[in-house]
Amino acid sequence: MTKDAGIFELIRTRLFTAVIGDQMDARGLTRQFLPPEIRGLTPETLVVGRAMPVLEADCCGEVVGHSGRAEAFGLMFQALDDLKPDEVYICTGSSRRYALWGELMSTRARTLGAAGAVVGGFHRDTKGILRLGFPVFSEGSYAQDQRLRGRVVDFRCTIEFPNGARVRPGDVVVGDVDGVLVIPQEDLEDVVALALKKVEGEEAVRQMIEQGQSTKEVFDRTGIM
Repeated sequence: MTKDAGIFELIRTRLFTAVIGDQMDARGLTRQFLPPEIRGLTPETLVVGRAMPVLEADCCGEVVGHSGRAEAFGLMFQALDDLKPDEVYICTGSSRRYALWGELMSTRARTLGAAGAVVGGFHRDTKGILRLGFPVFSEGSYAQDQRLRGRVVDFRCTIEFPNGARVRPGDVVVGDVDGVLVIPQEDLEDVVALALKKVEGEEAVRQMIEQGQSTKEVFDRTGIM
């Protein structure tokens, strides 16, 4: 098992976005959650993996390239084909007039071993994606096609979501029923270790509450609530 695989398995089985976010707050990393509108297709949807950031932009009609031919989707095919195992295709930059992800993209990403997709906008082909079981997070479903309305202009670059959350290549993306956050790659091991410690502390707090202790008393003793 690789180092990433071991850490990702810990995150999937023992942690969740709330406890990870709390520990990043404690380290001064206070803008790590993506906008709250970005949700999994189902409450059970979970994603953990290294970020492969993709920058989107609006356009009007197909772009004519240097070859003189119309180029649909910009660099989207190159970005999709460049996905590595355990990476998350994560994109932002466009308006909300069209879908940024669909069933065929999910099929290709799954074939490449990608961990999931997180899009700052809409997805489409919901039934097909659910049949595949590929983890997708978005702001909702909308069937309007991207082809004549948007394109990928760069990938493996730093991107920024409207709420100020930045994502760099190699950062770790974690998404569950409560939202999606990004752990800076240099902070990953420390944040995970602190989050595991807090999970253990929360279990002790739960037992104190069940025994009848007041929340103020518990917080004064543990600093956890």
